[in-house]
Amino acid sequence: VQLQASGGGSVQAGGSLRLSCASSGRIFSSTSVGWFRQAPGKGRAFVASINWGTRSTFYDQSVKGRFTISKDSAENTVFLQMNSLKPEDTAVYYCAALTGSPYITGPNNYKNWGQGTQVTVSS
Repeated sequence: VQLQASGGGSVQAGGSLRLSCASSGRIFSSTSVGWFRQAPGKGRAFVASINWGTRSTFYDQSVKGRFTISKDSAENTVFLQMNSLKPEDTAVYYCAALTGSPYITGPNNYKNWGQGTQVTVSS
């Protein structure tokens, strides 16, 4: 399975974007799909994740209440709706998958990384 993130862009603070993570194949119910981001000069950081079977979700505290992760089973796609964007949300956003709980946040636990999509928020 290959994952591909898309939907990034440039917005002003307070704006919204919706990112998509499309899978090249079927995603199994035991899989959790996570969104991560990497700002210039920083490591890859967990943003949010969703379990494909249970729809359980988990968010980093920095985005809770502003970002919403969801999935479309028919399209094998995971979405990240980002509202009330802040300049500190500026980063390259990636999606990846693991077999297991959505509460696992370490990027080393995830695989099937695709190319990222740039999100730039100006003040």
